[in-house]
Amino acid sequence: MIWYNLLLDLVIILILILGIYLFRYPKPARTGNIINAFALFAAFALVLWRHDIFHLDIIVIAILAGSLVGTMVALRVNAVQIPAMIAFQHGAGGIAAFLVSFIELYRLNVYHNELIGQISGILGLIIGAATFSGSMIASGKLANKINQRPTILPHHSTVLLGLAILVISIGLAALWMNNPIRVYLLLVLIFLSILLGVVFAIRIGGADMPVLISLLNATAGLAGAFCGIIIQNRLLIACGATVAASGSILTHIMCVAMNRSLPKVLIGQAKKLSKETISKEDRLMPDVQKHTKPKTPPADPYASATDLLKKAKKVVIIPGYGMALAQAQFIVTQMSQLLEQKGVDVKFAIHPVAGRMPGHMNVLLAEANVNYDKLVEMDIINSDFPHTDVALIIGSCDVVNPAAIQQEGTPISGMPILMALEARSVIVCNLDDKPGYSGVENPLYKMDKTIMLLGDAKTTLEKLLKGMQD
Repeated sequence: MIWYNLLLDLVIILILILGIYLFRYPKPARTGNIINAFALFAAFALVLWRHDIFHLDIIVIAILAGSLVGTMVALRVNAVQIPAMIAFQHGAGGIAAFLVSFIELYRLNVYHNELIGQISGILGLIIGAATFSGSMIASGKLANKINQRPTILPHHSTVLLGLAILVISIGLAALWMNNPIRVYLLLVLIFLSILLGVVFAIRIGGADMPVLISLLNATAGLAGAFCGIIIQNRLLIACGATVAASGSILTHIMCVAMNRSLPKVLIGQAKKLSKETISKEDRLMPDVQKHTKPKTPPADPYASATDLLKKAKKVVIIPGYGMALAQAQFIVTQMSQLLEQKGVDVKFAIHPVAGRMPGHMNVLLAEANVNYDKLVEMDIINSDFPHTDVALIIGSCDVVNPAAIQQEGTPISGMPILMALEARSVIVCNLDDKPGYSGVENPLYKMDKTIMLLGDAKTTLEKLLKGMQD
């Protein structure tokens, strides 16, 4: 029977990995979701069967309650709210892990008396509780319910270090205590771990949010894996480890995209320069300084922008969070299709950290049925900008901000950007000309080859599209 159980576990794990593999591209991603849902349901049924759990009333009520809540959330969430929902889901995974760990540690069965089981339970409880609270903070930031910018507390690093030491100390003490003292220590440990997650996550914001989301994905999987050890469930260990590994890889990719190390992201944002310092011409890179000068806006910026697009042979569209906010991805698709019908070479430039979560722009454009082959990564598309007639920026600021590669001491300093400033002309369809999520002013807006079309991106593009059609 042992080999039979191992074979069943292996089949489910392979199905799960297949589903994750299909996430590589938008078209098969939906199939991947269905496959993963089947794998998780099969794992759930297998656990019930192995432990002779056949309380149909409880099982049916739990399935119906979870399905109802999940369906309601999925139907109400739009494209803008997806990052906040993802963070919330990571928190749900964290709270499940620390609750199971707490219950198993409280029960103190024979296996729990083994050191490895107890250590796994303590780690699952700590990481799960911290992931839960950190995810709630991230979700609140992404949903604009709390301050989206980094919040630095007095002596923040000292407080964080002190909490970490306190959590470790109480966790070690709980290993050697019996009930009821252990229960009280575990409750205190949960509270301190939740506080640790809050203090940790509240200091991260702005352009670093995709890194935080990826990291929370990894910690949720790690908590699940430790939880699987304490309940001796191979499937949970494997699934949790898979999620932890994929989340860690994604975190590394996001850090590379930001050109920052993970420790630098975790210890908080660098000091921001004042607006006066940021706007000094002698701080700008030479090409920006060359084209930045007082200019008279065109009498009709829409007519000028339309004329540029009509004459263009090569256009690169740069989507950002403003496109998601305005839900303008469908009108963007219409614009790209119209340009292509006129023989224009159209591509979409995708920055890894554009939006509020990894792959945010890819998801939005896939929803609008943009051909995936048209989406080009930053490292490849940057060489095309010098030969591009028009760079059409839609709701994006930080990922095209030249200050990132020239100025020091800003939240985006050193971050690679999409080199829209090298295009022959730039059209910006943003809500306003204020700084982006990072709070750093964008000198690209002041370049003499830039046309600003301010207002809701969807409305702006509709007006621009109508001009193109006329």
